[in-house]
Amino acid sequence: MSDAADKQLQIAEESAGLVSKGLAAGKVGTFSGAVLGISSVAPGYTLTASIGLIVAAVGLKMPAILIAGFIPMFLTAYAYRELNSRAPDCGASFTWSTKAFGPYVGWMCGWGMVIATIIVLSNLAAIAVEFLYLFIARVLDNPSIADLADNKVINIVTTLVLIAIATLIASRGITTSERVQYVLVGFQMTVLIAFAVAAFILVGRGDAPAGLSFDLDWFNPFTGLVLSAFVIGVTGSIFAFWGWDTCLTLGEESKDPTRVPGRAGLLCVLSILVTYLLIAVAVMMYAGVGVEGLGLGNEENADNVFGALADPVLGWAGPLLFLAVLASSVASLQTTFLPAARAMLAMGAYGAFPKRFASVSPRFLVPSYATVVAGVVTGAFYTLVSLLSERVLLDTIAALGIMICWYYGITAFACVWYFRKELFSNVHNIVFKFLFPLLGGIMLAAVFVISVQESMNPENGSGAAIGGIGLVFFMGFGILLLGAVLMVIRRFSSPEFFERRTLSDSMS
Repeated sequence: MSDAADKQLQIAEESAGLVSKGLAAGKVGTFSGAVLGISSVAPGYTLTASIGLIVAAVGLKMPAILIAGFIPMFLTAYAYRELNSRAPDCGASFTWSTKAFGPYVGWMCGWGMVIATIIVLSNLAAIAVEFLYLFIARVLDNPSIADLADNKVINIVTTLVLIAIATLIASRGITTSERVQYVLVGFQMTVLIAFAVAAFILVGRGDAPAGLSFDLDWFNPFTGLVLSAFVIGVTGSIFAFWGWDTCLTLGEESKDPTRVPGRAGLLCVLSILVTYLLIAVAVMMYAGVGVEGLGLGNEENADNVFGALADPVLGWAGPLLFLAVLASSVASLQTTFLPAARAMLAMGAYGAFPKRFASVSPRFLVPSYATVVAGVVTGAFYTLVSLLSERVLLDTIAALGIMICWYYGITAFACVWYFRKELFSNVHNIVFKFLFPLLGGIMLAAVFVISVQESMNPENGSGAAIGGIGLVFFMGFGILLLGAVLMVIRRFSSPEFFERRTLSDSMS
C-alpha cells in the first residue's frame, strides 16, 4: 500500500508542481484520518464549554443553531476536498492559496493558520490541566486538589509538562499519533454516548429534573429565532467545528492522497454534527433550559455543563465524564501539533519559512524540527501571557475567530479561483467547485466582519480596551500585522518564494 501511495503522490505532486517533503506515505486511511480530525475538534471539551452559552442565547433552539453553524464548515470542507484531489500537500491552505492568489496572500494565509494553532495549543494544555486536577479531586474526594490548577506556578509547570509530552508523541511518527488517538478518541466518544443514553433513560423513567418531551421544532430555524441567533450559531461554528481540516494536512501521508483526506474531512464534520445534536437533545430533555438548579440556563453551570450534570446523570460513574473531557483536551492537544508542524514544513520546503523547517526526521518521517518549534513557542507563549496577565490570554483566545475565519475563508475562495476555467464544465464542478465553496466563503467572510466588529467592543472580551476599543481587536489584527512585518522581512532576506520560483500558480 505504501508503494502505491508513494506512486500516486508522486504523480499528483508532479502534475500540480509540488515538491515531496519526505513524509511517511500510505499511513493514514479514511477512518484514521477522521479520528485525527475528531480529536482536533475536541467534542468533549467543546460541548461542556459551549452548551450553556448557546442555550443562554437561543434556549431550546440549540439543535437548530448547531445545524446553522455546521453549514459553512460543511460547505468549506468540499472546497478542501476538491483542492486536495488536485494538489495533495501538507501545507493545505498555505499551498492552495499561494497557487490561487500568489505568494503574499499565501504567506499571510499560512501565517494565520500556524499562529491560530499555536495559540489553541496553549489553550488546550491549560484546559487539560484544569480537568486533570478536577478529576483527581473528584476521585480522591478532596476538593482542595482542584484548586491546584489556580496556583500559577503549579499551573504553568503542569501545562509545560503536558505540552512536552504532546510534542514528544507528535515527533514519534504518524502511526504513534494514530494509536494514541484511537484510545483517547474512542474513550471520549464512548463516554459521551453513554452519558446521552443515560440521560434519555432517566427522562423515560420520569427521573429527570425537566423531563421535556422531544420536539422536532427544536430543529426548525425558521420559528422563534431572530437574525442574531443565526449570527451566534455561525460564529459558534468557528470554534465548535474548528480542527477538522487536520485531515487535509495529512494528504501526503494518506493511503490514497487524492481521495482519503477529503473523505476523512467530510466524515469528521458529519460525525461531529451527529455527536453535538445527540448530546444537545439529551441534556435539554434531561435538564431543560431553566435558570435554576441543573437548568442549562443557570449561569453557574454555563462554563462547565458536564461538571454540573456528570453525577446526577451517571451516578458513581460521574468522574468518567471529567476524564472524558480531560481525554478530549489531551487528544486535541496532541493532534493540533500535526497541522501546525506540517504547515511550517511546507512553508519551509517552498522557502516561505527558513529551510530548517523543511527537515524531516529520517527515522520517524515526520517534521520533528517544526513540531519541536511549535511546542517551544506554545510553552513560551503560555508562560509569558500567564505571568503577565490571565486577561491577555483570554483576549488572545477571543481573537482566534478573526484568524480562523481568515484562513478558512481564503481557502474557500481559493477553490473557486483555482478551478475557474473548469467550473461550469459539468454538474459536479458547478456544485462542489463553485457553489459550495463560494457559499462557504461568503458565510465565513460575513463571520469575519462580524468578529471584527464585535472585537471592538471591550465587553466581548475581558473588558480591557485601548482608546475605548477592545483589546481583542488590537490583538487579532496585531497578530496578522506581525505576520505582515515578518513577511516583508522574509521577502527581502529570501525572495525566491515571493518571486514564484519555488511554488508556481499553476494547478496542472
